[in-house]
Amino acid sequence: MYQGRIWNIVSDTFSLTPGSEPLTRDYIDHPGAVAVVVLNESHQVLLLRQYRHPVQMNLWEIPAGLLDVKGEDFVVGAARELAEEADLAAAQWDVLTDFFNSPGSSSEAIRIYLARGITEVPEELRHVRTDEEAEIEFAWVDLEEAAAAVLGGRIHNPSAVVGILAAAQAVRTGFADLRPGNAPWPEHPSQRQQ
Repeated sequence: MYQGRIWNIVSDTFSLTPGSEPLTRDYIDHPGAVAVVVLNESHQVLLLRQYRHPVQMNLWEIPAGLLDVKGEDFVVGAARELAEEADLAAAQWDVLTDFFNSPGSSSEAIRIYLARGITEVPEELRHVRTDEEAEIEFAWVDLEEAAAAVLGGRIHNPSAVVGILAAAQAVRTGFADLRPGNAPWPEHPSQRQQ
């Protein structure tokens, strides 16, 4: 129905059961995304403050981005976004959680990783940020303070909300329940119905 620069709007007609009345639904066809909770040895998380025009606000977020490179490994995509947005690399990658951002209107699936063993990307290898990304502000925040900010209504970005609360739970359990970074992700759009 509409082809955009990043995602499209499609219209599907389907039946819930054989012989039932067909339904038509319009939704955003989205390539999926990854987000990264960066946790340092002091249990601080990296937050980015970035302008988001649809809500016309600066939001505190975690590094994140589209999985728009066809066939790219999900961890590789997360590492790329971490390097591009925060000039950081991580030695350890675990899956915090997977979720659908808005399943009533979008096919978007998001995987949130926990990145630990943080190092800086060398200056000469850093990505040049442009547009809204050029204005990003950074803050290292104690994980418990970040979780309190979520519950206090001061953090609104969905990946940050879900990721921070999941990371707080992961710390409480000593990271025992985390899946490895390369865990299957059958809910991702490229993996559905396979």
